Amino acid sequence: MRVTIRDVAKKANVSVATVSHVINNSKYVSEDLRRKVLQAMKELNYVPNSVAKRLRSKKSNIIGLIVPMLPDDTSSFFFISVAQGIENTLKKYGYSLLLSNSYEQLEREKELIKLFNTQMIDGLIIAPTKDEHSFMHEMIGNNYPIVFIDRIPKGFSSDCVLSDNFKGSYEAVYTLIKKGHKKIGFISGPLGITTSDERIEGYKRAIIDNNLEVVYSLIRIGEANFNNGYEFAKELVEKEGVTALFVANNVMANGTVKYLYDSNIKVPEQIAIIGYDDYQWTSVTNPPLSVVKQYPYEMGVKAAEVLLNRINRKSTKYGEYRLPTELIVRGTC
Repeated sequence: MRVTIRDVAKKANVSVATVSHVINNSKYVSEDLRRKVLQAMKELNYVPNSVAKRLRSKKSNIIGLIVPMLPDDTSSFFFISVAQGIENTLKKYGYSLLLSNSYEQLEREKELIKLFNTQMIDGLIIAPTKDEHSFMHEMIGNNYPIVFIDRIPKGFSSDCVLSDNFKGSYEAVYTLIKKGHKKIGFISGPLGITTSDERIEGYKRAIIDNNLEVVYSLIRIGEANFNNGYEFAKELVEKEGVTALFVANNVMANGTVKYLYDSNIKVPEQIAIIGYDDYQWTSVTNPPLSVVKQYPYEMGVKAAEVLLNRINRKSTKYGEYRLPTELIVRGTC
Protein backbone atom coordinates (compact mmCIF):
# COMPACT_ATOMS: atom_id res chain seq x y z
CA MET A 1 0.00 0.00 0.00
CA ARG A 2 1.35 3.41 -0.99
CA VAL A 3 2.37 5.69 1.87
CA THR A 4 0.70 9.11 1.73
CA ILE A 5 1.46 12.50 3.22
CA ARG A 6 -1.35 11.85 5.73
CA ASP A 7 0.45 8.75 6.96
CA VAL A 8 3.58 10.83 7.54
CA ALA A 9 1.58 13.49 9.42
CA LYS A 10 0.01 10.84 11.64
CA LYS A 11 3.37 9.17 12.34
CA ALA A 12 4.99 12.50 13.25
CA ASN A 13 1.92 13.70 15.16
CA VAL A 14 1.75 16.92 13.13
CA SER A 15 -0.66 18.39 10.61
CA VAL A 16 -0.62 17.57 6.90
CA ALA A 17 0.17 21.24 6.28
CA THR A 18 3.32 20.99 8.41
CA VAL A 19 4.53 17.99 6.43
CA SER A 20 3.86 19.88 3.21
CA HIS A 21 5.83 22.90 4.43
CA VAL A 22 8.79 20.68 5.33
CA ILE A 23 8.75 18.95 1.93
CA ASN A 24 8.34 22.12 -0.12
CA ASN A 25 10.28 24.43 2.21
CA SER A 26 7.35 26.82 1.78
CA LYS A 27 6.96 28.08 5.36
CA TYR A 28 8.99 28.22 8.55
CA VAL A 29 8.82 25.02 10.60
CA SER A 30 10.67 24.67 13.91
CA GLU A 31 13.73 22.46 13.88
CA ASP A 32 12.12 20.04 16.30
CA LEU A 33 9.03 19.52 14.12
CA ARG A 34 11.17 19.32 10.99
CA ARG A 35 13.20 16.49 12.54
CA LYS A 36 10.03 14.62 13.48
CA VAL A 37 8.66 14.91 9.95
CA LEU A 38 11.92 13.82 8.32
CA GLN A 39 12.25 10.88 10.72
CA ALA A 40 8.68 9.78 9.97
CA MET A 41 9.34 10.02 6.22
CA LYS A 42 12.47 7.89 6.64
CA GLU A 43 10.73 5.22 8.74
CA LEU A 44 7.80 4.99 6.35
CA ASN A 45 10.02 5.15 3.23
CA TYR A 46 7.91 8.04 2.00
CA VAL A 47 8.95 9.66 -1.28
CA PRO A 48 7.25 12.97 -2.18
CA ASN A 49 5.32 13.00 -5.44
CA SER A 50 7.64 15.16 -7.54
CA VAL A 51 5.24 15.20 -10.49
CA ALA A 52 2.45 16.64 -8.37
CA LYS A 53 4.88 19.17 -6.96
CA ARG A 54 5.87 20.25 -10.47
CA LEU A 55 2.25 20.59 -11.52
CA ARG A 56 1.53 22.88 -8.58
CA SER A 57 4.59 25.05 -9.08
CA LYS A 58 4.68 24.78 -12.89
CA LYS A 59 8.43 24.42 -12.45
CA SER A 60 10.57 21.28 -12.41
CA ASN A 61 14.08 22.71 -11.92
CA ILE A 62 15.17 20.20 -14.57
CA ILE A 63 17.09 21.13 -17.73
CA GLY A 64 17.34 18.81 -20.73
CA LEU A 65 20.54 18.39 -22.75
CA ILE A 66 20.75 16.65 -26.13
CA VAL A 67 24.14 16.05 -27.76
CA PRO A 68 25.14 14.05 -30.87
CA MET A 69 27.79 11.51 -29.85
CA LEU A 70 28.94 8.61 -32.03
CA PRO A 71 30.84 5.53 -30.78
CA ASP A 72 33.80 5.98 -33.15
CA ASP A 73 34.07 9.75 -32.86
CA THR A 74 36.23 11.41 -30.21
CA SER A 75 33.74 14.32 -30.10
CA SER A 76 32.20 12.38 -27.21
CA PHE A 77 34.93 13.84 -24.97
CA PHE A 78 34.06 17.33 -26.19
CA PHE A 79 30.37 17.03 -25.39
CA ILE A 80 30.95 15.33 -22.03
CA SER A 81 33.12 18.31 -21.06
CA VAL A 82 30.35 20.67 -22.23
CA ALA A 83 27.86 18.71 -20.10
CA GLN A 84 30.10 19.04 -17.04
CA GLY A 85 30.22 22.81 -17.47
CA ILE A 86 26.43 22.94 -17.79
CA GLU A 87 25.75 20.66 -14.83
CA ASN A 88 28.16 22.38 -12.44
CA THR A 89 26.65 25.77 -13.27
CA LEU A 90 23.04 24.60 -12.96
CA LYS A 91 23.76 22.92 -9.63
CA LYS A 92 24.61 26.30 -8.09
CA TYR A 93 21.06 27.45 -8.79
CA GLY A 94 19.24 24.30 -7.73
CA TYR A 95 18.74 22.78 -11.18
CA SER A 96 19.32 19.20 -12.30
CA LEU A 97 20.43 18.04 -15.76
CA LEU A 98 19.04 15.24 -17.91
CA LEU A 99 21.56 14.19 -20.58
CA SER A 100 20.56 12.30 -23.74
CA ASN A 101 22.35 11.33 -26.96
CA SER A 102 20.80 11.85 -30.40
CA TYR A 103 23.54 9.80 -32.10
CA GLU A 104 23.47 12.47 -34.84
CA GLN A 105 20.01 11.19 -35.93
CA LEU A 106 17.12 13.62 -36.48
CA GLU A 107 14.36 11.13 -35.60
CA ARG A 108 16.13 10.21 -32.38
CA GLU A 109 16.45 13.91 -31.59
CA LYS A 110 12.68 14.38 -32.07
CA GLU A 111 11.94 11.41 -29.81
CA LEU A 112 14.11 12.90 -27.07
CA ILE A 113 12.38 16.27 -27.31
CA LYS A 114 9.00 14.53 -26.95
CA LEU A 115 10.32 12.66 -23.92
CA PHE A 116 11.62 15.85 -22.34
CA ASN A 117 8.24 17.47 -22.91
CA THR A 118 6.67 14.80 -20.68
CA GLN A 119 9.25 15.59 -17.98
CA MET A 120 8.09 19.22 -17.84
CA ILE A 121 11.64 20.53 -18.22
CA ASP A 122 12.27 24.22 -17.60
CA GLY A 123 14.65 24.58 -20.54
CA LEU A 124 16.61 22.73 -23.21
CA ILE A 125 20.24 22.91 -24.33
CA ILE A 126 20.94 21.11 -27.59
CA ALA A 127 23.67 20.55 -30.16
CA PRO A 128 21.39 20.03 -33.17
CA THR A 129 21.83 17.58 -36.02
CA LYS A 130 22.58 19.09 -39.42
CA ASP A 131 18.95 18.68 -40.57
CA GLU A 132 16.27 21.35 -40.89
CA HIS A 133 14.72 22.29 -37.53
CA SER A 134 11.57 24.26 -38.27
CA PHE A 135 9.62 21.38 -36.67
CA MET A 136 10.65 22.80 -33.29
CA HIS A 137 8.20 25.68 -33.68
CA GLU A 138 5.30 23.27 -33.35
CA MET A 139 6.94 20.71 -31.08
CA ILE A 140 8.17 23.21 -28.48
CA GLY A 141 6.58 26.56 -29.24
CA ASN A 142 7.00 28.84 -26.25
CA ASN A 143 6.81 26.08 -23.63
CA TYR A 144 10.39 26.61 -22.49
CA PRO A 145 13.55 28.41 -23.66
CA ILE A 146 16.23 26.74 -25.78
CA VAL A 147 19.95 27.35 -26.11
CA PHE A 148 21.85 25.79 -29.01
CA ILE A 149 25.48 24.84 -28.51
CA ASP A 150 28.35 24.22 -30.96
CA ARG A 151 26.03 24.50 -33.99
CA ILE A 152 23.44 26.91 -35.38
CA PRO A 153 20.19 25.15 -36.40
CA LYS A 154 18.43 25.63 -39.71
CA GLY A 155 14.86 26.92 -39.60
CA PHE A 156 14.67 27.88 -35.92
CA SER A 157 16.02 30.90 -34.05
CA SER A 158 17.17 30.99 -30.44
CA ASP A 159 20.26 31.72 -28.36
CA CYS A 160 23.47 30.05 -29.60
CA VAL A 161 26.79 29.44 -27.83
CA LEU A 162 29.64 28.48 -30.17
CA SER A 163 33.38 28.40 -30.61
CA ASP A 164 34.97 30.85 -33.04
CA ASN A 165 35.57 28.11 -35.61
CA PHE A 166 36.35 30.48 -38.48
CA LYS A 167 39.06 32.33 -36.56
CA GLY A 168 40.59 29.11 -35.23
CA SER A 169 40.84 27.62 -38.70
CA TYR A 170 42.07 30.87 -40.24
CA GLU A 171 44.85 31.23 -37.67
CA ALA A 172 46.03 27.64 -38.17
CA VAL A 173 46.27 27.92 -41.95
CA TYR A 174 47.79 31.41 -41.76
CA THR A 175 50.52 29.98 -39.50
CA LEU A 176 51.29 27.21 -42.01
CA ILE A 177 51.48 29.72 -44.84
CA LYS A 178 53.85 31.97 -42.89
CA LYS A 179 56.11 28.97 -42.40
CA GLY A 180 56.44 28.75 -46.18
CA HIS A 181 53.77 26.18 -47.11
CA LYS A 182 51.77 26.78 -50.28
CA LYS A 183 50.18 23.37 -50.85
CA ILE A 184 48.11 22.87 -47.71
CA GLY A 185 45.68 19.98 -47.58
CA PHE A 186 42.37 20.26 -45.71
CA ILE A 187 40.59 17.28 -44.12
CA SER A 188 37.14 17.56 -42.60
CA GLY A 189 34.01 15.72 -41.60
CA PRO A 190 30.70 16.30 -43.46
CA LEU A 191 29.68 19.85 -44.29
CA GLY A 192 26.24 21.18 -43.41
CA ILE A 193 26.90 21.78 -39.72
CA THR A 194 28.24 25.03 -38.34
CA THR A 195 31.57 23.68 -37.12
CA SER A 196 32.61 22.10 -40.42
CA ASP A 197 31.25 24.93 -42.58
CA GLU A 198 33.03 27.65 -40.63
CA ARG A 199 36.32 25.77 -40.49
CA ILE A 200 36.50 25.26 -44.25
CA GLU A 201 35.63 28.92 -44.77
CA GLY A 202 38.48 29.90 -42.44
CA TYR A 203 40.81 27.66 -44.45
CA LYS A 204 39.76 29.23 -47.75
CA ARG A 205 39.90 32.80 -46.49
CA ALA A 206 43.42 32.40 -45.07
CA ILE A 207 44.62 31.10 -48.44
CA ILE A 208 42.93 33.90 -50.40
CA ASP A 209 44.16 36.62 -48.02
CA ASN A 210 47.72 35.43 -48.61
CA ASN A 211 47.42 35.67 -52.40
CA LEU A 212 47.23 31.92 -52.92
CA GLU A 213 44.66 29.93 -54.87
CA VAL A 214 42.10 27.62 -53.28
CA VAL A 215 42.80 24.26 -54.96
CA TYR A 216 39.81 21.98 -54.44
CA SER A 217 41.79 18.83 -55.15
CA LEU A 218 43.59 19.53 -51.86
CA ILE A 219 40.31 19.34 -49.90
CA ARG A 220 38.94 16.04 -48.57
CA ILE A 221 35.48 15.81 -46.99
CA GLY A 222 33.98 12.61 -45.56
CA GLU A 223 32.55 10.90 -42.50
CA ALA A 224 34.52 11.90 -39.44
CA ASN A 225 36.33 8.71 -38.51
CA PHE A 226 39.86 7.40 -38.03
CA ASN A 227 40.02 5.50 -41.35
CA ASN A 228 39.03 8.51 -43.42
CA GLY A 229 41.64 10.60 -41.67
CA TYR A 230 44.24 7.97 -42.54
CA GLU A 231 43.18 7.51 -46.19
CA PHE A 232 42.62 11.20 -46.93
CA ALA A 233 46.07 12.07 -45.58
CA LYS A 234 47.59 9.32 -47.72
CA GLU A 235 45.88 10.65 -50.87
CA LEU A 236 46.88 14.25 -50.20
CA VAL A 237 50.51 13.40 -49.48
CA GLU A 238 51.13 10.71 -52.11
CA LYS A 239 48.91 11.94 -54.97
CA GLU A 240 48.65 15.70 -54.43
CA GLY A 241 52.10 16.41 -52.98
CA VAL A 242 50.96 18.63 -50.11
CA THR A 243 53.62 19.86 -47.68
CA ALA A 244 51.19 20.63 -44.85
CA LEU A 245 47.84 19.36 -43.54
CA PHE A 246 45.15 21.08 -41.56
CA VAL A 247 42.75 18.51 -40.11
CA ALA A 248 39.53 20.06 -38.85
CA ASN A 249 38.48 17.51 -36.25
CA ASN A 250 40.16 15.32 -33.67
CA VAL A 251 39.31 11.81 -34.80
CA MET A 252 40.52 12.46 -38.36
CA ALA A 253 43.68 14.11 -37.01
CA ASN A 254 44.31 10.88 -35.11
CA GLY A 255 44.07 8.90 -38.33
CA THR A 256 46.31 11.36 -40.13
CA VAL A 257 49.05 11.10 -37.49
CA LYS A 258 48.89 7.30 -37.73
CA TYR A 259 49.40 7.45 -41.52
CA LEU A 260 52.41 9.75 -41.16
CA TYR A 261 53.88 7.45 -38.52
CA ASP A 262 53.28 4.29 -40.59
CA SER A 263 54.87 5.93 -43.64
CA ASN A 264 57.96 7.08 -41.72
CA ILE A 265 57.31 10.65 -42.82
CA LYS A 266 59.30 13.15 -40.81
CA VAL A 267 57.14 15.77 -39.10
CA PRO A 268 57.43 18.70 -39.55
CA GLU A 269 60.46 18.42 -41.87
CA GLN A 270 58.55 16.65 -44.66
CA ILE A 271 54.94 17.31 -43.67
CA ALA A 272 53.61 19.85 -41.20
CA ILE A 273 50.28 19.22 -39.50
CA ILE A 274 47.82 21.09 -37.29
CA GLY A 275 44.77 19.37 -35.80
CA TYR A 276 41.62 20.54 -34.05
CA ASP A 277 40.87 20.11 -30.32
CA ASP A 278 43.43 19.66 -27.58
CA TYR A 279 42.82 16.14 -26.29
CA GLN A 280 45.39 14.35 -24.12
CA TRP A 281 46.77 12.18 -26.90
CA THR A 282 47.81 15.23 -28.93
CA SER A 283 50.48 16.22 -26.40
CA VAL A 284 52.15 12.78 -26.21
CA THR A 285 52.72 12.10 -29.91
CA ASN A 286 56.27 12.37 -31.23
CA PRO A 287 56.51 15.24 -31.91
CA PRO A 288 53.51 16.65 -29.96
CA LEU A 289 50.68 17.76 -32.24
CA SER A 290 49.97 21.43 -32.85
CA VAL A 291 46.23 22.06 -32.43
CA VAL A 292 43.44 24.59 -32.39
CA LYS A 293 42.13 24.41 -28.85
CA GLN A 294 38.46 24.85 -27.97
CA TYR A 295 37.04 25.41 -24.50
CA PRO A 296 34.09 23.01 -24.17
CA TYR A 297 33.71 23.29 -20.39
CA GLU A 298 33.46 27.07 -20.69
CA MET A 299 30.95 26.60 -23.52
CA GLY A 300 28.80 24.59 -21.12
CA VAL A 301 29.07 27.23 -18.41
CA LYS A 302 28.07 29.98 -20.83
CA ALA A 303 25.16 27.96 -22.25
CA ALA A 304 23.79 27.33 -18.75
CA GLU A 305 24.12 31.02 -17.85
CA VAL A 306 22.34 32.11 -21.02
CA LEU A 307 19.53 29.62 -20.41
CA LEU A 308 19.08 30.65 -16.76
CA ASN A 309 18.88 34.29 -17.82
CA ARG A 310 16.24 33.33 -20.34
CA ILE A 311 14.27 31.35 -17.73
CA ASN A 312 14.42 34.33 -15.36
CA ARG A 313 13.43 36.66 -18.20
CA LYS A 314 16.64 38.66 -17.96
CA SER A 315 17.18 38.41 -21.72
CA THR A 316 15.10 39.83 -24.54
CA LYS A 317 16.71 39.44 -27.96
CA TYR A 318 18.33 36.18 -28.96
CA GLY A 319 22.11 36.29 -28.82
CA GLU A 320 25.01 34.53 -30.53
CA TYR A 321 27.88 34.03 -28.12
CA ARG A 322 31.32 33.16 -29.49
CA LEU A 323 34.00 31.62 -27.30
CA PRO A 324 37.60 32.18 -28.45
CA THR A 325 39.82 29.40 -29.73
CA GLU A 326 43.58 29.19 -29.20
CA LEU A 327 46.29 27.94 -31.54
CA ILE A 328 48.75 25.83 -29.56
CA VAL A 329 51.96 25.45 -31.55
CA ARG A 330 53.94 22.37 -30.60
CA GLY A 331 56.32 20.28 -32.68
CA THR A 332 54.37 19.48 -35.85
CA CYS A 333 54.44 22.82 -37.68
